Amino acid sequence: MKCQEAPSPNFNERVLPISMIVLHYTGMRTAAEALDRLRDPAAEVSCHYFVDEDGTVTRLVPDERRAWHAGRAHWRGITDVNSASIGVEIVNPGHEFGYRDFPEAQVEAVIRLVAHLKDKYEITRGNVVGHSDIAPRRKRDPGELFPWHRLSRLRLALPRPTRNLVDPMWGEAAFCLALERFGYDVGDRMAAIMAFQRRFRPEMIDGEMDAECRMILLALLLPKPQGDE
Repeated sequence: MKCQEAPSPNFNERVLPISMIVLHYTGMRTAAEALDRLRDPAAEVSCHYFVDEDGTVTRLVPDERRAWHAGRAHWRGITDVNSASIGVEIVNPGHEFGYRDFPEAQVEAVIRLVAHLKDKYEITRGNVVGHSDIAPRRKRDPGELFPWHRLSRLRLALPRPTRNLVDPMWGEAAFCLALERFGYDVGDRMAAIMAFQRRFRPEMIDGEMDAECRMILLALLLPKPQGDE
């Protein structure tokens, strides 16, 4: 994987094997501002890869080191997500500074990078996640405009199930138990439901569990969810 180098001092040693890829948006006004912060020792944040809007990929931290991108996070029983993951920052001003579509060159670069990392570390589709998936109480990135469907069609991420859907008629408590089984931290139920919707039903993010959410989640818990891939 060809990429530029812009080393960050913000890393330490891993204590877990790599089993996840976490996608973020930078959430800052400019790419330069974001890159500076990710390399600033005082900021104490970093990532492994930085993908600019023109598709340029820059490596900040070697894969074998633990970058500081996830913060307080949880996914499928893992609480030290930084130790278990590769962090990818995608340049986008985010919800605070004018959230916008991700350019085609950038999406193609992300796809190539995720494909490379997923193959190299034998990462499952269910462990290619967004920052909002692992930290639903705090984060919204990479957000509802990120084209997860492009990754799922290439089997780089789980699809949004669309076929053979059945409503299990769960109440909210049962739905949250299923959501926790799938991988989410459900300590804040509404935040967890919104994170799930942002990822798998982005056209309506209201924090309300409904029949469509139930059907999608049930299908995702099956061995082979069928979607738009």
